[in-house]
Amino acid sequence: MNFNLQRFVAIVLKEFIQMRRDRLTFGMMVGIPMLQLVLFGYAINSNPKHLPTAVYAADNSVFSRTIVWGLRNSSYFDLTREAHGPEEIQNWLAEGKVQFAVTVPVDFSRKLLRGEKPDLLLEADATDPSAVGFAQAAVSQLATTVINRDLTGPLARLQSSAPPFNLVSHQHYNPESISQYNIVPGLMGVMLTMTMIIITGLAITRERERGTMENLLSTPVHPGEVIVGKIVPYIMVGYVQVALVLLAAKFLFDVPFIGSVPLLVALTFLFIVANLAVGITFSTIAKNQLQAVQMAFFFFLPSLLLSGYMFPFRGMPGWAQDLGECLPLTHFLRVVRGILLKGNGLAECAPDLWPIALFVVIMLAIGIKRYRQTLD
Repeated sequence: MNFNLQRFVAIVLKEFIQMRRDRLTFGMMVGIPMLQLVLFGYAINSNPKHLPTAVYAADNSVFSRTIVWGLRNSSYFDLTREAHGPEEIQNWLAEGKVQFAVTVPVDFSRKLLRGEKPDLLLEADATDPSAVGFAQAAVSQLATTVINRDLTGPLARLQSSAPPFNLVSHQHYNPESISQYNIVPGLMGVMLTMTMIIITGLAITRERERGTMENLLSTPVHPGEVIVGKIVPYIMVGYVQVALVLLAAKFLFDVPFIGSVPLLVALTFLFIVANLAVGITFSTIAKNQLQAVQMAFFFFLPSLLLSGYMFPFRGMPGWAQDLGECLPLTHFLRVVRGILLKGNGLAECAPDLWPIALFVVIMLAIGIKRYRQTLD
């Protein structure tokens, strides 16, 4: 049969009509590229700045105040906390409240004036090595510049292109900046997000397409019973994935397990339920399995990019961080990295647990409300 231009045009017009009718698919074709454009163009930044920093100035001298002033005016650091002792700094780093901590020791000015090169301590939360590299390199040059301004008159002899102090850098939780320590634990959350949402997103739409929904609707089953009943079997699937990631992390990548693995396994339950709730909710909204998969991908993409898994979370602008805080993957990454790399307990993880729990409640409420008692 020869190629017929009229038949070809008819097929093209049919596809455009079908595309217009399937508004969700058309929206995905336009929305996903726009989402990628905005996220990669505005939100993603591999050189994070304005990182929360704590200062412990044990030496109350003009040089100490000059260093604090220089850090405060730097684009890399935001001095958000002032410590009164080293214990506070360790707690803030463990809880993720600060990315850096600068300690000016008691005898800093005395040793500096004697030309003895005192130590200036810079501590960093290096669970994400890419978030601290550029900022650490900026500290030495910054402090040298601002201190030389105070070395005038008889002290001018101390001015030098080299730092008049020793910058002692401690990278906590990942001192060798091994990327696997950051990537592999986070991969647990990424895998659960991707698979749990897609699998459950097909649950109700599959029933509808196969015609088995009629049998389900003919039974006196409560919507909540249907949704929870469809979620429970996949919880075990999620835990199989968790076990595989933990085994690989331990025996293939040598990730240190500083904290309690049973605690991590217990807290993972909440994250698994959160993703399953999203998938079930999508399946109640989508008209077919294709739409369910599209909606799952539309949720997974910002979760991957805005959670801090691929790019430093604090390197994103404020509006992107606000969006990221609404995603359960953002909080779960902090929990899993905090437990495995920092040895955090339940108290340190609690600030990231209640947002996930709230997310579960909201998504389940939407899913139950959207569940249709009839096929119409």
